[in-house]
Order: sequence, then structure tokens, then C-alpha cells
Amino acid sequence: MATRVVSGMQPSGVLHLGNLLGALDNFIRLQADHECFYFIADWHALSTNFEDTSKIRLYVREMLIDWLAAGLDPERSTLFIQSHVPEHAVLYLLLSMITPVPWLERNPTYKEKQENIEGRDLSTYGFLGYPVLQAADILLYKGNCVPVGMDQLPHLELTREITRRFNGLYKAIFPEPQALLTEIPKVPGTDGRKMSKSYNNTINLSDTEAQIRAKLKTMVTDPARVRRTDKGNPDVCPVFALHKSLSSPTVIDQVNRECRTAEIGCIDCKKLSADAIVARLSPIWEKRRKLEQQPKLVDDVIETGTKRASLVARQTMAEIHDAMNI
Repeated sequence: MATRVVSGMQPSGVLHLGNLLGALDNFIRLQADHECFYFIADWHALSTNFEDTSKIRLYVREMLIDWLAAGLDPERSTLFIQSHVPEHAVLYLLLSMITPVPWLERNPTYKEKQENIEGRDLSTYGFLGYPVLQAADILLYKGNCVPVGMDQLPHLELTREITRRFNGLYKAIFPEPQALLTEIPKVPGTDGRKMSKSYNNTINLSDTEAQIRAKLKTMVTDPARVRRTDKGNPDVCPVFALHKSLSSPTVIDQVNRECRTAEIGCIDCKKLSADAIVARLSPIWEKRRKLEQQPKLVDDVIETGTKRASLVARQTMAEIHDAMNI
């Protein structure tokens, strides 16, 4: 039997390069050899964006189109929207009953976002408890593996702790999900921090070539390299991190060597990085244009995926209710 993989993405904005390199590329590789359930986590998006929900439906649809354009195949993966399968919320409620609050308060992402995201109320129960919803998302499909970046490992470990607690209290229903680490654990944004919609530092999949080149021009580099004649250190440069993810080995070697000797300046280095990004995204842009002209195809993908996911979710909930005597 194939390993069951479960993962999702929040539609809190349009997809960006970090989503593609850090998660979506991995989703696509995994569907070749595993049974994959990939969902658009619209309820999760409410954890930090509950005050303005005006664009969630738009972002959901745009995300699905991006997924299909990038290469996710609805014939090989179950693609669906979280809120279309209400069992996610039911299991979230049941798991919240057995999850100690200190387990949630020690979550490093909870602390990081409270410190870094301004202008939003993150003191809600939903924001504190969203890792429990993540656990429900995974356990509902009895996921064996979850593709994650390094920053998501604490969340997955919490899911494993909740799994052990449920299995110990009631009945061993759930496998303990294992991490499938992505090859590119962290993609830098234009300000040098992790690329994130929350930080407004993204290079979006829907950006035009002109927008991408303009964003690269403003991207931070080695802070010690002030003048063109200063020698740089690619190891601390966010632009070089993009090169390592997207450029050819020849270009990577060139930039690594010539930056250290000041043979290449930051402007030329950024241009080469922009070239690599445009080359990577051009096929996605072409497929996206075609999908935008086929709305029924996109609707059919959602309908089919929801039916598949709902069937598994109902079966799992029946086992859970029996184990908990409810």
C-alpha cells in the first residue's frame, strides 16, 4: 500500500516563490509514488485574517489554478478545499478537548508571529489553537507523512504528541505522522527574512516579468558590501540563496566566485537571479492562462476532490466516535 501524504496551504494571499520552492514542488514530486491529499486551508487563513475575509474565495480559486499550472495532477492527487469537508472542524473540536494549553503556548511560530506581525489581533483562541486544527487535518486522513520545511517541525511534533495522547486515552486509530523535509527549507524574501505574505516581501507566481525584475532590484544583499568594489560574502546574501534554488550550476559557481572577488556587482547578480526566476515561472504562466479560460475544469477538480476526501473523512470519524463512545 502506498504511503499516504497529507498537506495543505493557506489562501491568505496569492502564492509566491517560497510556496513553490518550499512546498508545491515537493507536492508534485510526491504524487508520483504516494497517495496524496492536498487541501486549500481556508479555515486556517482566518487565524490571522479574520478581520477581512473579502478575498478568501478569490485566493482559494487562484491557489487551485496555481497548483494545476505548476503540475499537481487531480488524477493522481486528491485536491480539495478544507471548509468543504466539515469533518475537519469536528475532529478539531474533539482534539482540542485533550490538548493542554501549554503545548500550544510553546509553539515557536505562535511567538514569532505575535512579535513580527503588526496591525492584527493575534490574541484569539483560534490563533493559539490552529496547530490543533493542523493535527485534525492530518489525522482525519490517517496521514503517514507530511511534507514540511524545518520551521514546521514543531507543529508536526505537536501533532505527534496529540496522536499519542488520543491513542493512549481511547484506541490506537492514528499513525504517528512522519516529516518529509523539503529540499529547500527556507526561501528568503526581498527583505532577507523568510518569504511570507505576512511580511510583504514576496515574489509572487502571478507577478509579471517586469514586477519580478523590479522587486529583485530592491532586494537586500550582503550588508557589509556597501560599494561596488567591496568583496562580498555569498554565504550571507539572500540573493545568492535564490541562486542556489533556481540558477544553473554554472551561474551559481560564477556568482559564488566573482562576488567574493568583487568581479560581479550586486546589480548584475540580481539580474542573473531574475533571469532564473522568469525562466522557472514562464511555463506556469502559460498553463495558467489556459486554465483561466476553462472555469468548468477547475470546478470539476474541486467537486471530485471533495467527494474523495469526504469519503475518507466520514470513515475516520466513524472510528473516532466509536473509540470515544460518542
